[in-house]
Amino acid sequence: MMPGDGYAVDLLTRMLDIPSLCGKEDAVAALLVETMTALGFDACRDGAGNVVGTLHPADTTAPAGEVVMLGHMDTVPGWIRVEKRDGALYGRGAVDAKGPLATAIVAAARAASRSSADLTVIGAVQEEGPSIGARFLTHRHAPDYLVIAEPSGWDAVVLGYKGSMRFTADIAVRGGHSAGPLPSACEVAVTFWNDLVAWCAEQDDGARHDVIFSQLTPSLLAMSSANDGIEDVASLHIGLRLPPGLDPSALQPDIEALLPSGAFCFSFGDPAVRSDKRNPLVAAFLRSIRFEEGNPRFKVKTGTSDMNVVGPVWGCPMVAYGPGDSSLDHTPGEHVAIDEYLRGIRVLTHVLEDL
Repeated sequence: MMPGDGYAVDLLTRMLDIPSLCGKEDAVAALLVETMTALGFDACRDGAGNVVGTLHPADTTAPAGEVVMLGHMDTVPGWIRVEKRDGALYGRGAVDAKGPLATAIVAAARAASRSSADLTVIGAVQEEGPSIGARFLTHRHAPDYLVIAEPSGWDAVVLGYKGSMRFTADIAVRGGHSAGPLPSACEVAVTFWNDLVAWCAEQDDGARHDVIFSQLTPSLLAMSSANDGIEDVASLHIGLRLPPGLDPSALQPDIEALLPSGAFCFSFGDPAVRSDKRNPLVAAFLRSIRFEEGNPRFKVKTGTSDMNVVGPVWGCPMVAYGPGDSSLDHTPGEHVAIDEYLRGIRVLTHVLEDL
């Protein structure tokens, strides 16, 4: 089946109509298995719940490698009414990242008859959380090329993402009068946060201090406090965005040393990843974007994606690509321009045929 533009818009609309919060992807997964099977994919769900669909070349005896397009099915909270308005399609996940995932499905179906490689599209679970789906995939064989289905803009490719780590710092002190000499748990927490911000700034080697991709940047994600008259407690939930070359586990002792009296819980961390732009995959994207009369651009992202998880393990040429303005990620007005979505499909189709 050769899906046209109308089919592509309808597919994304149906995906957006189905809520799929992190860990609650079953309904949209069922739609994708049904859709991909109808398009000729060998489609199923794997042991983690990911949807995995593969289109094989006509000569199945000797496929010329494999291209994996890895997106995710889950979204952050916040329902947005699905509607077409002013040439755009609105809905939670239109940009991050059901739009790029639908792009990969349609492009693979269009390119299958002219590709000599296996084309595999994966909709992963829980990318917006602990990336359980991607971590499960690290045990599968590595593909020859990897396209992460995340928003880049139709005329750009993303070469890398900063790393990340998250942790909680809990502070407990003996309760006392607010006029007393001892600092409260909240005051200790604020001091620790200020010390952490200063420590992060010190990790910059100064060579590229003005480039945020090269900086260690902290974010205060949540905070809480309580006092029962006996004990005064405060808790900070903190995220760090890591530049290339910093190992998350290596940072833990230094962070703990900033607050010797604190109790720390480190959840997960992934190093930064950056792909070399001198490879056949990037070259194919440059040709395809120019064919669509675009001026190709390279990007690196200050956030993270499943590229951080599978990229270092698979070690193959990789980029992230997908239509959509990533500044709309997680926002109340999330939408993708329909023309950009369709152009993104055409670009990726050309890339798969080219490879």
